[in-house]
Amino acid sequence: MTDSNSKLAERLALVRPLFAADVALAGADPLDAPPAPFAAEAAGLSPNAVAKRRNEFAAGRKAVRQAMQQLGVPTEPVPVGSDRAPVWPAGLTGSITHTKSCAMAVLTRVGAVQALGLDVEEDTPLKDELLPAICSEREQAWLKRQDNPGHMAKVIFSAKEAAYKCQYSLSRAFYGFGGMELEFDLDTGAYQAFFTADQPPFRRRESVGGRFVAGAGLIITTAEIRERR
Repeated sequence: MTDSNSKLAERLALVRPLFAADVALAGADPLDAPPAPFAAEAAGLSPNAVAKRRNEFAAGRKAVRQAMQQLGVPTEPVPVGSDRAPVWPAGLTGSITHTKSCAMAVLTRVGAVQALGLDVEEDTPLKDELLPAICSEREQAWLKRQDNPGHMAKVIFSAKEAAYKCQYSLSRAFYGFGGMELEFDLDTGAYQAFFTADQPPFRRRESVGGRFVAGAGLIITTAEIRERR
């Protein structure tokens, strides 16, 4: 196993316990010259996209294809919609994420699971000047009580990204980082992202749940919506 494959396997092993067995998980390394995406997928890239962006996009779609194979469903394109979100094949839902060093995708059949979210970030502290834009006053007060506030601020950023992706497939609602406020259970590595305003079909103070983990140079957050009552 090459060093690149070993690092990817380590990272996937961190994420796998965060999802149930009915969710497929796969990954790819953008630095390993991933195969070209389907033409329908590549059409969503800007003609001016730089090589880094193209490699990350291709790695994400490679991970999607691997996840489809795990589920035993036909390998189909996942194009980019007019809202820039992935357009999943009928009956499937998932999430794609990438950094300069890692791309991952999760995928499942719509049923018990209604929506998924996944975000990976390089494990570096969030810059202090970004705090007011990312974190509410309550979240900033919580960060001041943590031993590693810069790291946990990056976790907040990532968790809001994952929760946003997850809810978006149901609400199609755009909002900023203030649209959710987080509460963490650091003992279990879980969080709840509470809506700060109504985003139909979600109501204010309804939440999206997820988990987080850090390791192998990454911060990884997940979100999941199971059948809603």
